[in-house]
Amino acid sequence: MTDDKKNLFYLDQLSDYKVASDYSDVRGWKVLDVDRKPVGKVDGLLVNKKDERVVYLDVEVDKAIIEDGHEPFETSDKKGTHEYLNEDGENHLIIPIGLVDLDESNKKVLTDEISYDTFRKTKRYRKGSNINRDYEVMVYKSYLPAETEDENAFRDESFYKKKGFNR
Repeated sequence: MTDDKKNLFYLDQLSDYKVASDYSDVRGWKVLDVDRKPVGKVDGLLVNKKDERVVYLDVEVDKAIIEDGHEPFETSDKKGTHEYLNEDGENHLIIPIGLVDLDESNKKVLTDEISYDTFRKTKRYRKGSNINRDYEVMVYKSYLPAETEDENAFRDESFYKKKGFNR
């Protein structure tokens, strides 16, 4: 995929971008779910260059979530078909920036909306992989299933204006 067709870039790959001085750099901070169970740690920040802002936290998933496991095959919307969710080496996931709060004094990222079970079932990816819009939509819908808009609403320019991205 060429850079002009990509939606997301890792912040550390963009020499002209850095965390603004009035924001905390949360890389390395622990991520906790709604019940304050550990999910993993922030490994990177994903930027949408068009909006010139961080839109996702790239989280290296805690081994407990992977070991906790779940059925490797999940029933899809089409009855009788299954798709493979996570493969070996896929130990990262993304969290929209608007779904987290920061505990700056303890250097922790908290979510009041996403459960451990949801994180456990969310499709993961391999570190450094290009993240396409299909993956973004899949993750967004797993975190905010109540937002069941028309599929095309996830494809247009307003995608990063949705609830999950507002901070």
